[in-house]
Amino acid sequence: MDKGETGRKMGDMIKKAIADCELTSSEYDEILALAYEDGKIDSQEQALLKQLQDLLANQTVKRVPG
Repeated sequence: MDKGETGRKMGDMIKKAIADCELTSSEYDEILALAYEDGKIDSQEQALLKQLQDLLANQTVKRVPG
């Protein structure tokens, strides 16, 4: 998967979490796996992960089992 595709897929997963107002543990793990897939986190991936962490911290998105 190329860098742009990875970022797009991560962004889509985060948008889904926002729409659902929740993020399952397996979705969270998949997002992290995508970010670390090539062994490094580029600036786009880093920004997406920060956005996700902010959403979880302010409880816009809640982490749920699954």
